[in-house]
Amino acid sequence: MLDQITPVILTYNEAPNIGRNLEQLAWAREVVVVDSGSDDDTAGIVGRFPNARLVVRPFDSHAQQWTFAVQQTGIATPWVLRLDADYIVPEATIREIAAIVPGAQIGGYRAAFDYCIDGRRLRGSLYPKAPILFRRDRVTFVQDGHTEKARVDGVLGMLAGRVDHDDRKRLDRWLVSQFRYQSREADKLTSTPWSQLSWGDRVRLTRVLGPPLVLLYCLFGRGLILDGWPGWVYAFQRMTADLILSMLLIQRDLAGGSTKP
Repeated sequence: MLDQITPVILTYNEAPNIGRNLEQLAWAREVVVVDSGSDDDTAGIVGRFPNARLVVRPFDSHAQQWTFAVQQTGIATPWVLRLDADYIVPEATIREIAAIVPGAQIGGYRAAFDYCIDGRRLRGSLYPKAPILFRRDRVTFVQDGHTEKARVDGVLGMLAGRVDHDDRKRLDRWLVSQFRYQSREADKLTSTPWSQLSWGDRVRLTRVLGPPLVLLYCLFGRGLILDGWPGWVYAFQRMTADLILSMLLIQRDLAGGSTKP
């Protein structure tokens, strides 16, 4: 199965992550890396891996970038392994993928993720399962808030093996990214009909309940208080992201003339 798969990765200033990702993909004949114009050493690191091919495309949206990466970069294999730069595929998961014999009805496979803080796996997170392995001719990408969703035509299987999400970028970079991401989340939340919002999004729209509730849920609902400081760091990250969103929503309220909480 592995000879039928091309891993595809999107990057932008991913020097702290991309090398560890590519090290786990030595089995692939080719890895396609679509970069959005990084000004760090991302390109240099990719160039050290003989099976990696770098393509540069200015970023417009995640959905458009993924559509380009999967459909317009000359990939020859029928299957694509869709990876963020901070995804690390463990050996056990690679062995599982190698042994797959998919039926014609199978369009792809989802995976669950182990969230890591500085390489330490947490016992839980809010990170959702997602399709990562799919037939190239059966996937489309749609924008969903700050990120994209892959829509796969056909039955989606579920991998038993997990994938590590292990982002090692500096805190200041993370904060800059969150401001950009939460601005797009605010656009999504304020333009989506109430009836179509999840309960979590409705809580976030209150402006005040989201940050404390997500902190408590991470620490006690997901048990991260038992993971020591890495668990606290993750819980603080999720609370900070919701705080940024709340402030952006309130800023829009004030700009529109509303002063009521």
